[in-house]
Amino acid sequence: MKKLFVLTTLALIAVVFAGCIQTQKTQLNKVIIVGSGATFPQPQLEKWIDVYTKQNPKVQIEYTGKGSGGGQNDFKQGLVDFACSDPPLSESLWNELKKRGQPLQFPIIVGAVVVIYNLPGVENLKLDGKTLAKIFIGEIEYWDNPAIKQLNSEINLPHEKILVVHRSDSSGTTKIFTTYLSLVSDEWAEKVGAGKTVDWPVDKLGRGVGGKGNQGVATAVKQNLYSIGYVELSYALKENFPMIALKNKAGNFVTANEETIKFAVSRVSVNIPPPREGYKEDLKALLYASGEKSYPIVAFSHIVIWEKYENEAKEKTIKDFAKWILTEGQKSENIVQGYVGLPEDVTSKLIAEI
Repeated sequence: MKKLFVLTTLALIAVVFAGCIQTQKTQLNKVIIVGSGATFPQPQLEKWIDVYTKQNPKVQIEYTGKGSGGGQNDFKQGLVDFACSDPPLSESLWNELKKRGQPLQFPIIVGAVVVIYNLPGVENLKLDGKTLAKIFIGEIEYWDNPAIKQLNSEINLPHEKILVVHRSDSSGTTKIFTTYLSLVSDEWAEKVGAGKTVDWPVDKLGRGVGGKGNQGVATAVKQNLYSIGYVELSYALKENFPMIALKNKAGNFVTANEETIKFAVSRVSVNIPPPREGYKEDLKALLYASGEKSYPIVAFSHIVIWEKYENEAKEKTIKDFAKWILTEGQKSENIVQGYVGLPEDVTSKLIAEI
């Protein structure tokens, strides 16, 4: 009986050991690519990764959304194979990277930053840029402030304090949003300015709260009555948030959707630099575009890779994935709701350069 038990145990160990060896072999046969960065394109990137890896089962791609600043830092330190960033990399960071090799940066998708709010019973809220800036600076304290009422005379606004929700991490979404506010409000430009992180005046007034990532902001707005915040469009659609109609350069109030995003892109002459000079791209190129239907906070999200990798299989895979994103990935069936594919003239130019 004891001998039988020992034999059975050894057999089980052999099966487990064989399984481990097989798993290890399977893992070794895979090319593993790791990336991190912006949460702005994360839902879209996750969709691409899912479709691409199903078509290429020997490839495993992992992505962690931690903000554009976090991804840039990981890439600089060599912790990841690629990074995603909403704003283009700065020239100083680009020069740091060039000490290690040639970085390549190019846009992969067009998205929009929208302003969401938690105001029970209130829909179709409208704001202009200057009023929005005053809310985020903290000068406008209550929802029934005359400036808001003047833009929304048909809405019964409550006399409740506004809680402002913003990003707590280094964020490309914040860079886009604060750059827009700097364009439409001289006061914002002078007092706060634009950046992946800024000193939020509302925090000092006790009426500001930070959330990590786009999802963190969305969650905080959802959990707090009378709050307002900014997120990438896909997060607003996912949570079914009401979105503020913003006054565009033409004087019309528009919300973000595929039509208004495409209209903005079509009205702007975008000068996209070659991938080897990606830092030269101007973030302001798509913001506050002219045109009657243009949504005013539209921007590219970018991927950053190396021109050369020490591992030949990894280099081939990363470049193949990048090319796939710019071709198959731009097809409508592979675009997540809330995003818009790159114009065809842009993708063909990028593919030729890469």
